[in-house]
Amino acid sequence: MAAPTAYSLIATDLDGTLLRGDDTLSGRSRAVLRRVVAAGARHLVVTGRPTPRVRPLLDELGSEGLAVCGQGAQLYDAGAGRLLWSVTLDRELAETALGKIEAEVGQVYAAVDQDGVDGLTLIEPGYLMPHPTLPAVRVRRRDDLWAEPISKVLLRHPTLTDDELASAARVTVGSLATVTMSGPGTVELQPCGVTKATGLALAADHLGLPPSETIAFGDMPNDIPMFDWAAHGVAMANAHPELRAVADEITLSNAEDGIAAVLERLFPAP
Repeated sequence: MAAPTAYSLIATDLDGTLLRGDDTLSGRSRAVLRRVVAAGARHLVVTGRPTPRVRPLLDELGSEGLAVCGQGAQLYDAGAGRLLWSVTLDRELAETALGKIEAEVGQVYAAVDQDGVDGLTLIEPGYLMPHPTLPAVRVRRRDDLWAEPISKVLLRHPTLTDDELASAARVTVGSLATVTMSGPGTVELQPCGVTKATGLALAADHLGLPPSETIAFGDMPNDIPMFDWAAHGVAMANAHPELRAVADEITLSNAEDGIAAVLERLFPAP
């Protein structure tokens, strides 16, 4: 069945966007996503979370499709339970980038997301998880972060704001890595050139769907490349000012089911 609107691909961020503040998905959002899929459109999660932190939600949704994880570094097939594609951040480059950042702004605290469908999130002493509901393993020293291949590094600074840390990191890191800010307390280093847009484009190619049929929802600066790629970008009312500035539309907040409000308009009930 063909989708009743111009949009055949619905790309949604998770934290601060589709999920409420307590990491739950409302009944209203569940209902409209079921209607979207029944109408013939595809719902695609595009998130900074690594695959292991996305799998439970996909299982809860009953999704057997694709998901873009790790800021675009991973393309996960929920039906097959495997990664179709992944790219890792060179650990020597990551360590060098951290050293350059600390030479510029002083000590930072770091964590890493390991690659793979069962990869762990490792956090060094002093690092505080921005999402305490997400599991993490504390290691004894920074060197332990590099034990296995990683998809990204997460950074926190004891005094700088997220915007200040991200800005300083971009200038300092250069081409060693891509710097993103994906949420409160979440500045990240990922493989150079990898963004949500590159992951979304890869997933859309697998699905045979073009940018012109894609609507994207997000709340943070890491969603800007995704908005640039998609035909229509919708920022949440709680979105970062940088994303609001480039959005085609601003909806209600994630706490007010902003995605559902837009999709109910685009995919009205019979």
